[in-house]
Amino acid sequence: MNFPHTVTVHAGRTGSHLQGIAYDPQEKHLYLSFTTCLLKADLTGRVLSRVDGIVGHLGCIAWNDRERRVYGSLEYKNDAIGQNIRRNLGQDTPVQDGFYIARFDADKMDRPQMDALGDSVMDAVFLREVYDDYAAPGHRYGCSGIDGCTFTDEKTLYVAYGIYGDTQRRDNDAQVLLQYDVSDWDACARPLDQRAMHRSGPDATDGKHFVHTGNTTYGIQNLEYDASLGAMIAAVYPGKKPEYPNYTLFFIDSDTLTLTDFAGHSDHRFCGSHFPYGTEGLCSLGGGYFYIGRDVKTGSEHSALVELYRFDAEELTFHRADI
Repeated sequence: MNFPHTVTVHAGRTGSHLQGIAYDPQEKHLYLSFTTCLLKADLTGRVLSRVDGIVGHLGCIAWNDRERRVYGSLEYKNDAIGQNIRRNLGQDTPVQDGFYIARFDADKMDRPQMDALGDSVMDAVFLREVYDDYAAPGHRYGCSGIDGCTFTDEKTLYVAYGIYGDTQRRDNDAQVLLQYDVSDWDACARPLDQRAMHRSGPDATDGKHFVHTGNTTYGIQNLEYDASLGAMIAAVYPGKKPEYPNYTLFFIDSDTLTLTDFAGHSDHRFCGSHFPYGTEGLCSLGGGYFYIGRDVKTGSEHSALVELYRFDAEELTFHRADI
């Protein structure tokens, strides 16, 4: 694999920590989401473009090669998390609750300082299904919003719920994955006005899947499909219910949408790993290799440490590629 073993990307001041990474194999560029901004960098770590202006939570991101777009989960909430993001940005105006997939035009990210809204580099698609579950009494299924997202082919997008880690309820022990065909999303994508959020999006999902993992703390943080495995890897903050193994990684068969350990089991007790990284960035490079990102905070500034790993399907874990 002709990838640097380590790439360090300095972001500076951001709304919060590293949330996700994606890779453009054609231009050999990394994309990194830092909660309220998106960066484009080369494999030396040099920042080529930074898009700011997001007063919400930009989470996991995914690369769409056909469209040359970065897709990312984007949520606006007036809970403690949303209030803290706006406080870090010096913003005190509440926003409407809303859950979106943001779409960034990669080729328009052509200069260092850009605005997501003012420079027309980003549009967004509203996810009604998420909003309805979040707004339902008690947050149906423990829905706290969205985070993990990935493509299994050029048009099929999976979006994972955030799940409240409430140990007293029993309806929050599955990961919820929404399935969408994005091939006609140009018709419903709109620029965002954060003072008057639009509600334009698909009328329905193309599938709603429940994957029994046991409860986690805020659901799937990063979701990444790997074609060689035929599976999605879900990186989570472990749950706290003692009856579950409380893994940090789960492996989801992309055909059956059930857990797998690549050896025939489909039981949550066997289909996971306690590997400590992945929640802040997980990106398949092909051939069993991955970039895994970690946030590094120095004072009030953030950087991403991106390291090359290979996946071991027998041990259900990752190993550093240079070891």
